[in-house]
Amino acid sequence: NALPTDDIWWTVNGKDMLWNFKNLNKIFPTTTIYRKGQVSLLKLKPNHKISQLPVDVGSGTMNFKDFLDSDLSTAMGVLILYKGDIVFEHYPRMQEHEQPVYWSVTKILVSSLISILEEQKKIDINKPIDFYLPELRQSDFKGILIKNILDMATGINCSEEYFDKNSCYYRYSQTVGDGYWDETSPSNPYEYIANLDVGRYIEQGKQFDYSGVNTFVLSWLVEKITGLQFQDAFSEMIWTKIGAARDAAIFAPRNGIPVTHGGFMSTQRDLARFGLLFTPSYRVVSKDRLISEQHISYLLNQGRPELIRYGSSRKIPKEFKHNVYQWDMVYQNNDIYKGGWAGQGLIVNPIKDYVVVWNSYFKDKEESEIKLTPIIHQVLHSIEREK
Repeated sequence: NALPTDDIWWTVNGKDMLWNFKNLNKIFPTTTIYRKGQVSLLKLKPNHKISQLPVDVGSGTMNFKDFLDSDLSTAMGVLILYKGDIVFEHYPRMQEHEQPVYWSVTKILVSSLISILEEQKKIDINKPIDFYLPELRQSDFKGILIKNILDMATGINCSEEYFDKNSCYYRYSQTVGDGYWDETSPSNPYEYIANLDVGRYIEQGKQFDYSGVNTFVLSWLVEKITGLQFQDAFSEMIWTKIGAARDAAIFAPRNGIPVTHGGFMSTQRDLARFGLLFTPSYRVVSKDRLISEQHISYLLNQGRPELIRYGSSRKIPKEFKHNVYQWDMVYQNNDIYKGGWAGQGLIVNPIKDYVVVWNSYFKDKEESEIKLTPIIHQVLHSIEREK
């Protein structure tokens, strides 16, 4: 594998990126998310038609499985569950037991804990964050409603930024070791955010503006309310209760602080078990409903479509409904989607009862591979038509 000496590790592409994604726990420290009890059984009921579904690859069409195996693709693994059973599973560039990093899919692990605490009446998302975290009273986060942090609509001038090392976001990413750091970099994310003074570019609740800083603040809130470190809260509230086959982990390269905006690692099957909590088949993994029907209804129906439309000159595709609660998009067909930086993803559909997990990487600096995520959407549309 190759790790750059003058930049952050994830700037390498191709085969080295593939190796790094699968072996992050060998390169850097991680925090453990613990499993417990009997492993929940995911039955194999393969639908062989899925492999044969035609997908559009620009220059023509190919069968889905042939595409995944081809040089056009950088798919590592794809797993589809329908009504709680595995109907498609293929690992062209990884082993089933490997635990790749899912990048920003991690964000919805954080928001799922918020939903449970909300259900338990321990958090009111319509309150400002500093009601629970007085540490933020000198920060730009003072007065920002938790709901607006969940929906990525804080108005704070700290958008996602992977290249400008002096930007608000990159400086935050250095504190958790997700950006390139040296001895001059800030090293404590809690202090950095508590003293954040970059101003707002718009009032809160107006416009979607993606930033992992929001997720870190939410994980801090989870820690404050539960009195546990984030990984222990997630273990206790979810991972020990779903019959996961393996312990999972979160990347924690600096000071043992988990990268809650993007460092989750597990097998694809275990992430799919988590996904089942959002479907009618939740009983496959848990006798209790850990993610409430009210929360699922909120995800489907209570998003604010105006957030993604505000100030946008681009035409918003008609199949988009809204972003909500750290999920990237809820679609008109009730797919709830969260993606990861380099082509990872989780889709849950609480109405049609399916879950999809996938992982991929960048082939080269130009990202010349055919992106896996749009292909996954194509396949799901085809499956729906077949029914």
